[in-house]
Amino acid sequence: MKRVLFVAMAVAFAPLAGAQLYKHVDKDGRVHYSDQPPANADAKALNIPKSAIGSSSGSKSYVAQDKEIDKKRKAEQEKQGKAGDAAKKEEEAAKRCDQARAAHQYFVDGGKIFKPGSRDLMTDSEIESERSRTRRDMDEACKGR
Repeated sequence: MKRVLFVAMAVAFAPLAGAQLYKHVDKDGRVHYSDQPPANADAKALNIPKSAIGSSSGSKSYVAQDKEIDKKRKAEQEKQGKAGDAAKKEEEAAKRCDQARAAHQYFVDGGKIFKPGSRDLMTDSEIESERSRTRRDMDEACKGR
């Protein structure tokens, strides 16, 4: 009777027992998979669904699934990096536009304007040429804004 009860319990709890898979990277950067954790390295325990244990009917191996997940993660990081680069370029373009507008406004406001690096005042023709130059710079820097 005890033997029958023991066999019945073993059969009942058999699906709950599952294999554990560990993943770790060695000092050379190579990825290793094992059923036992390595003694001298940090290992990541991979979760294996109970339904997948013992079934190999067309499903991907866990190594292939892990590589696919890593590939998706890297693609997402690249996508975020490109979006960040585009935002950074847009921010720099806005900054250049603001600086060009400020430079142009300086010559539009007029008044007494000194020549750069000296104490001499600019003539009206010099102010007008600088106003034209800064207007061109502003138009170029602020295209589409």
